[in-house]
Amino acid sequence: MDAVLTLLVGSIAQADSLLMESRQLIGLIAAALAAMLAAHLGWHGTDRLITWRQRPDED
Repeated sequence: MDAVLTLLVGSIAQADSLLMESRQLIGLIAAALAAMLAAHLGWHGTDRLITWRQRPDED
């Protein structure tokens, strides 16, 4: 029973350590995805604004 408990506590400690080390990588990936999404939305917003400004006035 002690061996199972030791194995369980050891695996929990390793998982916690792995999550702490990977937190920076996850943050970097999230920042890159957010930047790509912002660039994509900015590109589409600019295209729509230019298209709207080039339309002839409909009075």
